[in-house]
Amino acid sequence: LERLSQRRIDPVTGERYHATFRPAPTPEIQARLRQNPRDKEENIEKRVEAYYGNVKELEDFYEDAFYVNADQDPYVVFEFIESCIIKPVPCKK
Repeated sequence: LERLSQRRIDPVTGERYHATFRPAPTPEIQARLRQNPRDKEENIEKRVEAYYGNVKELEDFYEDAFYVNADQDPYVVFEFIESCIIKPVPCKK
């Protein structure tokens, strides 16, 4: 919620900023920043609710899917995905 709701864009340059992690460098730029309506907290909360309302059906539909912990080094994530994809395809006898 914090990551999304704190995003801002400079309408003059198109540059993207974040109030916490990448603030605007000058007060002038800060004053002209705009927030995308989709990034307002109430809209983010609706999207999260929709996600959790649908995730069970998606998990059931994609029963052979695998979980990827993407909060790791990109190389580790790539290696994990590659190991899941390269498994031999079972053949019918």
